[in-house]
Amino acid sequence: MKQTFLKWRTQAALRRNKSLRASTPYKKAHSIGIIFSVEDRQKHDDIKELVKHLEQDGKFVEVIEFLPKKKDNYEFLFNFFTIDDLNFWGKIDNSKVTGFALTTFDYLFYVDNDHNPLILYLLAESRAHCRVGKYKEQHEPYFELMIENNGTTKGLIENMYKYTRQLK
Repeated sequence: MKQTFLKWRTQAALRRNKSLRASTPYKKAHSIGIIFSVEDRQKHDDIKELVKHLEQDGKFVEVIEFLPKKKDNYEFLFNFFTIDDLNFWGKIDNSKVTGFALTTFDYLFYVDNDHNPLILYLLAESRAHCRVGKYKEQHEPYFELMIENNGTTKGLIENMYKYTRQLK
């Protein structure tokens, strides 16, 4: 039942969210958000490396992760949320997640090869100017920039970084 309400909330959020969407030139961008689902240690390390590169470029970076059941939260380095934060009515009850969605990032990177319904809801609610994620035709309403990637998560991260840096 929660999942049904979540789908309705997501569709409603897509319709009502009238945030300004635009791709800021990378050199002028100040803030970047990163959201992802925890999978393994390698993905965690790849995200840390991306954060390091973005901070070296002078960007403020905020990261939040979805922690599935029976997965490890490596280093407890990033804010996280779980399925337990989803209430009966399909709303995520976690102030850090709500604050993240309401932040007007210049770019919001969604670093998952398989799309997660909870994160899609956050993308629909997001106030980010340019949402960047993996290309899937049915998920076009969630992104301003989609990256074609049939490889690894590291390849997706590298392409996201490469293509956003080229935006002028």
